[in-house]
Amino acid sequence: MRRTWTNTNSQYPQVPYDLIKEMLVALSVIGVIVLVLAGIFSTPDVPALTAKQVVQQDPKLLIQTALDDLSLQDAISTYGPPYNHTPNAAQHLGPISPESWAGVQIPVNSAQDNVIGPLTRFLPIAPSLEAPLTAWNHATRSTQIHWADTVSNALNKAKIINAKLILPGNMTTDYGPVPQLINAYLALARTGLLESAIDGTTGPMPAMNRTKSLLLFQATPDEQYANQLDMTGNQWGIIKETGNYPGAVWLWYYTLLYQIPPFSTSSSADLLVVLTVGIVTVLLMLTPFIPVVRSIPRWIGIYKLIWRRYYREYGNGRREKSHETT
Repeated sequence: MRRTWTNTNSQYPQVPYDLIKEMLVALSVIGVIVLVLAGIFSTPDVPALTAKQVVQQDPKLLIQTALDDLSLQDAISTYGPPYNHTPNAAQHLGPISPESWAGVQIPVNSAQDNVIGPLTRFLPIAPSLEAPLTAWNHATRSTQIHWADTVSNALNKAKIINAKLILPGNMTTDYGPVPQLINAYLALARTGLLESAIDGTTGPMPAMNRTKSLLLFQATPDEQYANQLDMTGNQWGIIKETGNYPGAVWLWYYTLLYQIPPFSTSSSADLLVVLTVGIVTVLLMLTPFIPVVRSIPRWIGIYKLIWRRYYREYGNGRREKSHETT
């Protein structure tokens, strides 16, 4: 039999119940629901784009990426902080420039880190690379850029035969050591070890910091990959998972801002978006303390619609509740 009693200090009936049992039952039910829904609606875990994947699908794209790195024309070489000291590259709004304040925290030299360094680590099992690497390292910077640009200009007429780059003209004299380096680079990518070589992994343990290898395909390769998944910035961007699955929908506000002026036309769009979201968040947090603004919900009266049952039963006052014992 249910037992109730009246507390002289309360106007509400009270009944005994097992709080621990209620909590465990609730957690169990919710846990089962979560597991079932996760199994039905979970999103696919699409891995990051890899060099092995690129070299298999479009070897010339990987070659162009390596050439851009060698000539320092890649996106990261001109990005500025935190990767390098490129003048006027840091985003800023007047005197506000967090990138400049933080400085270079992850120094990146694309030619050395993405191409020459990995090939140097490959040298013990490919001793024929010693001569082209030596030639490259002893050349002046202008000569290196000339070699890379010459190969890049001839890439449209080049062919991939037996998994090797074949350029028009004299492969030995017209392009310096770049063809030998590129072919070794393609071979390293096919093994699936290029990312590990870029990150400088030694020993059997995988690299824990994969920043540099993840930066390898910035710009064209990653953009093409994202376009295949309908996930570029002007499509679904960061608020959609791969396939027909919902993603981080709460990030819609960030994505929306990137699509409208002045955010979409600003060279400091990232900083402008973050500051805007930060200011709006602070204003929302301080709403209860801002005169006039804090009274808007009371003037609009939406809360009465939400709590309409309460106001229908009690109006603006409080009805005394009777207490019965059964």
